[in-house]
Amino acid sequence: MKTIPFLFAAYCLVSLPYLSWANEADIVKVDVRKNDTNSYNFSVTVLHKDTGWKHYADKWDIVGEDGTLFGTRILHHPHVSEQPFTRNLSNVNIPESVKSVTVRAHDSVHEYGGKIVTVKLPATR
Repeated sequence: MKTIPFLFAAYCLVSLPYLSWANEADIVKVDVRKNDTNSYNFSVTVLHKDTGWKHYADKWDIVGEDGTLFGTRILHHPHVSEQPFTRNLSNVNIPESVKSVTVRAHDSVHEYGGKIVTVKLPATR
């Protein structure tokens, strides 16, 4: 019978790191429109369990396959009661040779690591 409390304690210790990973910022939807040559507007929906100023989704990025950062949308405040939430970034210049981009979210505690979304860029308006 003494092994049950020991096993439970061991399980809790092993599980602790995973509990902190459960709250990363996720990208749940991306809409992209082409403006003109090499210019795009992005509308991005983020899901994160913001708790306040100490832990919230604080930005999202548009990144190329090679890691090139094309744009960042800074999120200036927590969205505790607005989940998921959608924000826009306009006039993002992306070279014509780039056919798809990945959108990733960042939060103030876990940084990157949540769900990402890769989208193909529209060829025309």
